[in-house]
Amino acid sequence: MPSQNLRDDADTYLMQTYSRQPITIVRGRGSRVYDLEGREYIDFVGGIAVNILGHGHPDLVQTIQRQAVQLIHTSNLYYTEPQVKLAKMLVDHSFADRVFFCNSGAEANEAAIKLARRYGHEQHGPDRFEIITMKNSFHGRTLATLTATGQEKVQKGFEPLMPGFVYAPFNDFGAVESMVNERTAAILLEPIQAEGGVHVADRDYLRNLRDLCTQKDILLMFDEIQTGMGRTGTFFAHEQLGVKPDIMTLAKGLAGGVPIGACLAKESVAAAFTPGSHASTFGGNPLACAAGLTVCQVLLEGKVLEQARLQGEYLAKGLADCKDHHRIAKEVRGLGLLQGMELETDTRVVVADALVRGVLINAATERVLRFVPPLITTQEDIDKMLDVLGAILNQRGTDKGPHR
Repeated sequence: MPSQNLRDDADTYLMQTYSRQPITIVRGRGSRVYDLEGREYIDFVGGIAVNILGHGHPDLVQTIQRQAVQLIHTSNLYYTEPQVKLAKMLVDHSFADRVFFCNSGAEANEAAIKLARRYGHEQHGPDRFEIITMKNSFHGRTLATLTATGQEKVQKGFEPLMPGFVYAPFNDFGAVESMVNERTAAILLEPIQAEGGVHVADRDYLRNLRDLCTQKDILLMFDEIQTGMGRTGTFFAHEQLGVKPDIMTLAKGLAGGVPIGACLAKESVAAAFTPGSHASTFGGNPLACAAGLTVCQVLLEGKVLEQARLQGEYLAKGLADCKDHHRIAKEVRGLGLLQGMELETDTRVVVADALVRGVLINAATERVLRFVPPLITTQEDIDKMLDVLGAILNQRGTDKGPHR
């Protein structure tokens, strides 16, 4: 539990934009975190898919320490080695030719939206500005990205929203195709809708979108802020789904916990950005980029991607077995170490029960639990989490008995 003074100060001085769990985390190591009283928790939230190498990874810690001593910030008026090296690393291992760095996922999506509009203007005139996004999506909290987000609950109270966005049902190609017109500049979607309840895009749906965009000279933009950086068992989720975008956004796990975002694009599209057309004071600073470079090296040169794939399969099977034993568990869906379980009960109660039992999990929606542990999680971690989850679901619903 947080000390009463700390909770009082938080209530007094912080804007009340979060409903926090009643613990104060003070340190972490690997896949575990510890509170003020020294109690241990298995972390299946991972900073909401951010701490992909876990807590206190020695390579990442050493990189941050070394770079902090050498140079933290100097601005984009000058070249810095970490930024150029990270950009090259991302280009060398993706479809893209150019990278723009910023500070967050929302900023990365802002950059993608601006780039799509700029490209549309240059190639087809000022009437080519509209972006089709998906219902139940999530793209950020800035005014443009919450407008792009296809959830009214996120947009409520911030009207009037930005013009230029229309929404189609996810995984419904016919609906998207019917909405394309002379104003359509781009289609933006997540390969997996994580905040929206963990829904995976169908391969045929993405393939049809790719063909449509190519035919109509419409940009296909993937928001891989939560699905990128090995989360699904490959460097980027779209590698498993057989489709390459024109623009892709990254953040969350890119620097393992240091704030960073990135917008990647093909050369023909990136050329729409010229000096002065877009910028970010802190974007691509040496500290964040050095951390990002180390994260990429650990993922690509070690066995973390293979471990994420194997543990993702193990987690998915374990959750499916758990579902088969409990009536209140309706469905398990996801890819790799991004998994969701839909329940017939309030997931916030389950999250609170798990916390008491020493496991951190997250409610993506009121009916869907989301599991996004560090990529270094082990079978032992997964088994312990599943034991806790099973015990909670036993209390909340009627046990089905063994699945036959």
